[in-house]
Amino acid sequence: MSQACPPTACESCSAARGTLEKLGLRLEKWNHVVALAGNPNTGKSTVFNRLTGLRQHTGNWPGKTIARAEGGFAYNGRRFKLVDLPGTYSLRSASPDETVAREFILFGKPDVTVVVVDATCLERNLNLALQILQITERVVVCLNLMDEARANNLVVDPRGLAADLGVPVVPCAARGGEGMEQLLAEIDAVATGAFRPRPYRLRLDVPGLREAVDDIVGRLRAAFPDIAHAEWVALRLLEGDRAVADRVARGEIGRLAPDHAATAGTEPAAAPIGGGLR
Repeated sequence: MSQACPPTACESCSAARGTLEKLGLRLEKWNHVVALAGNPNTGKSTVFNRLTGLRQHTGNWPGKTIARAEGGFAYNGRRFKLVDLPGTYSLRSASPDETVAREFILFGKPDVTVVVVDATCLERNLNLALQILQITERVVVCLNLMDEARANNLVVDPRGLAADLGVPVVPCAARGGEGMEQLLAEIDAVATGAFRPRPYRLRLDVPGLREAVDDIVGRLRAAFPDIAHAEWVALRLLEGDRAVADRVARGEIGRLAPDHAATAGTEPAAAPIGGGLR
């Protein structure tokens, strides 16, 4: 299997040779925050447990009944906090799970977003990956369940997919630990800036759309000088996204509750549990 990263990333991958230390509940301070996103049933929790161990902080997202799990790991001399986002098929609608996932990626400011996709049904899974690439360039794709793809005689080209997406793509079979070292190296390279992805993004080719987006972006930045991802917010407003429009009207756009924020510091209290695989 050839390496999955874009050619420009290979030097940083080979340079970032570290040893994984699963930190579990020891999350007092960290250097980088990693968001873990993906469709349900892609093995996302298996990846989470492989990187952090079976002990994790668990609780609910502020104001929600949606479970929130966090863990940590150390690699290459740095400490990483891993936030497991709710499994979701899309960031475009306003279900509670999708809202939590997209707001953390948008406004929680993770250093890296790892998108776990199922190698046996890429067409469905890449819908979410492409939506996340519209928001942030700091992405690593974990091409999970490669063992099942091989068992079903499916041929997947990770290097070609990485070239098309413009971000590192790592073939993995998390249940057996396959690809985890490469995944860690790519996370480390993107988090530290040793490799800067150049993600594929859909172009705004609809007549008049570019002008409308630029106009709304200007207004958003005038009203909210620190707003992140203003173009994405503008597109959602043009689409009539009621949840985003309400946040703008209330002056809350770009702000998260303190427990959402991905800022280095001290963890809120939470109960440890034994993590299962899903």
